[in-house]
Amino acid sequence: MASAASKLGGGVKRTLAPPSPSPSVGSTTSAAAAGSSTPRKDRDTPSNIVFSQPALTGTGDSIVSQMAYAVSWLRGKDEPQGYQDVLGYLSLTARPEQDQEFFVEQMRRHPQIQWIPDPELSEQTWRSGTYLHRPTIPNVKNKTQLLAYLQKKTDASAVSVKDLKDGWPDCETAINELEAEHKILVVRAKKDGSARNIWLDDASLFHAVDPQFRLMWARVEVPSVENIVHRLLTAQQKPASEDPRLKAMQAPKVDKKKKRTQRRTGKSTNDHMQDLLKDYSHMKK
Repeated sequence: MASAASKLGGGVKRTLAPPSPSPSVGSTTSAAAAGSSTPRKDRDTPSNIVFSQPALTGTGDSIVSQMAYAVSWLRGKDEPQGYQDVLGYLSLTARPEQDQEFFVEQMRRHPQIQWIPDPELSEQTWRSGTYLHRPTIPNVKNKTQLLAYLQKKTDASAVSVKDLKDGWPDCETAINELEAEHKILVVRAKKDGSARNIWLDDASLFHAVDPQFRLMWARVEVPSVENIVHRLLTAQQKPASEDPRLKAMQAPKVDKKKKRTQRRTGKSTNDHMQDLLKDYSHMKK
């Protein structure tokens, strides 16, 4: 049997069975009409697809997301960084050279990234120079610089703490210290008490108030405007300014009547009706 098998194996070639032919349109239609209760479209469609959700489009590989990562990375660096450092952080060094050059050109145009040209080169290339984060409020990273920036302002607008944190992330401690020294005015959020806006303040205008006087002032019940006017009139004193709301309530309502407009008779131009339009009142007895 072994010798016979070797002889057969040497002369016969084994081939894979051909795939079974797909059923015709007529057969599938008849099968579905005969007993299949589920349409073919529902059977072929995977059940784990959620059509209300968008399809996956990537994991932050677009130039917009990569530029946001670059700005965030440069924000934490105190010294200028070269283009290779930025591309290495973003894992873009393996990209083609034209892609790297395009990304570097977009970095130079970004409003939050400052490009520092190489002073030793007369002609700059896309590989030359270094990059630094450009904050919304530049050159403010300590209390002295913050007070100088507030003093240079020419208007009374507030300085947003959010813009200040763009270039000085840990400015909360300095803001609290300057507020305690009465050098800045701070508006805080009611929810968590965090600083929202700041203004320049003058410490010489601050005067300490006795805590006992504050307690007494808090206990004083301030009457309403109606009660103040009523008490002054009861004491036979004329109020400095009467309540306009009381005047409006006491004033009698006057019904405004519409004036009837008189009809104006124009010049008659109908010649054939002159006898009908003529005044015969003088002929009455």
